[in-house]
Amino acid sequence: MKRTKQLNGSAAEVEAAFYDALNRADLDALMALWADDEEIVCIHPGGPRLIGHAAIRDAWAAILEHGGLHIRPSQLHETHNLMSSVHTVIEGTSTASGEPAHLLATNVYVKTPRGWRIVLHHVSVAPGVGPAEAPGQVLH
Repeated sequence: MKRTKQLNGSAAEVEAAFYDALNRADLDALMALWADDEEIVCIHPGGPRLIGHAAIRDAWAAILEHGGLHIRPSQLHETHNLMSSVHTVIEGTSTASGEPAHLLATNVYVKTPRGWRIVLHHVSVAPGVGPAEAPGQVLH
């Protein structure tokens, strides 16, 4: 099912579609939200900086191969102008053992000829409430 309205909507609608795709483990829908630019960047908690569609798609494919992530973004703080929008959110999720976890995410969007698209997704473990995970384990 195509999500044209969300793809052509505001940066906030693209963000909602992003988390929806993550929760449904829909890799194609997820990647359709990224800008066409090969300079796009994604950084997962504890992971390396990924640049470009191929690296980002491969990482998400590995993360989503076991199903959706069940992330609930909250406490949006948005800074925007006509051509860009920077969102910071707290991602509520859980660890593999079911313990609650909170992550801090920065999502950067730019307005392109195709509408608003993601150019950066950067996530880190929130201080003081981080999950008890093994070192090097990527939550998403």
